[in-house]
Parts: sequence; structure tokens; C-alpha cells
Amino acid sequence: MIQANHERARDDSRSSLQRGEPPNPDRPKVLLVVGDGAEVMDTLYPFFRLGENYRVVVAAPQRRRYHLVIHELAEGWDITQERAGYHLESEVAFKEVAAEDYVALVLPGGRAPEYLRYDADLMRITRDFFAAQKPVASICHGIEILATADVLRGRKVTTIPKCRFDVTVCGAEYVEDPVVRCGNLICARGKKDMSPWMQQFVPMIEDCLSGRTTAPKVRDSAS
Repeated sequence: MIQANHERARDDSRSSLQRGEPPNPDRPKVLLVVGDGAEVMDTLYPFFRLGENYRVVVAAPQRRRYHLVIHELAEGWDITQERAGYHLESEVAFKEVAAEDYVALVLPGGRAPEYLRYDADLMRITRDFFAAQKPVASICHGIEILATADVLRGRKVTTIPKCRFDVTVCGAEYVEDPVVRCGNLICARGKKDMSPWMQQFVPMIEDCLSGRTTAPKVRDSAS
């Protein structure tokens, strides 16, 4: 009875987006990275879309509830205006994650990547996904995590224009397209590009599961 009450209290305290048992418990797992300040649409679009086919596991620096934010262009603002959004609870902490347990990695944007990129365990996870050639999806500021992990060198990528320096200084080629795929990595600029981003990412996951993977075509940044 005590255990049942504890579990019920825990479920009641969770985000309204995560009540009850996680969907697809027996399906391959996709790791979705979050932190305080992660952008709502960047996070929830892949959370629900990939949740149709896979077991989406939310990971963060610690196991707790995180605050998502809404970034929207507003009249009179030179940058996006930030407002509070939904909450999302992490299921695992980065230190608990082993890349071999997951089939793919998703890196949403927002402000969260600005500090998540200094997490040593997240850097380890990111490098392990690339070493194993597993599918990785990044959108908007999510590219900052990849840049810090030093996995962009020689690749073609896209992101929002104000993150262009982050990728070029790390040896990548910035491409001003909505969605760019380079080997196991697929990048999108922002919210307007989410549909084609996920439309291409799901087949990448299926190819990985079936063993139909190809090495990334990267160039030597020194050449």
C-alpha cells in the first residue's frame, strides 16, 4: 500500500505530458536530451513524433522536472522573446546513459544547449553515438552540443544563422538549407523545418535498426 501510494504521488507530480506508463516500452529506445530552457516545439515535436514508433527516453543532467520555454518573434524585439512553456521530467541522468542502449539521439534547441554543452557525461554520450555511427538529429541551438563535442569537423550542417560561427569555428561547413543530412547526422534550422527533419530522421533510424548504415561523407577540414 505504501509503495502504491508513493508511485501514485510520483505520477501526480509528473508533467501532464508524461502521466501513466511510457508508450512503446518494448520498442527500440531514442534518447531525447533536455535541460531548463529547452525550446518547447524543438523538444515536443520529436518527443511525440518519435514516440509513435519508438520508446523515447528523456535525459538531462539530473532526474527531475525541467522547464521548457517558448521562443517566438515578437514586434519590437530584435531577438526571440522567451516565455515559460510546458514541463518535462527526465527519466534518466546523463551519467546513467550508455549509448549502446539506444538507437538514436535527438538534440533540441532553445537556451539549454548553452549550458548542457559543458556536461562531461553528455559530451561522452554524444561522441559515443558518432563513434557507433548511430542516427543523431539536431535542431537550432542543439548544434552547440555537437560543436563542443568536436564531432562536426569536415561535415556539412545547418542551424539558425546566429549559430553559424559555432559550427564553422569547429571545422564544419555551414549550409543555408532547411534540413541537411551528412552521414548519421541530420540538422534542421528551426521550427518551420521540423516536418522534413523528422520525415528524414525516421528512415535513418529504421536503416540503423536493419543494418543499412553508411559512413558519413566528410571532408578533411585542413584540405
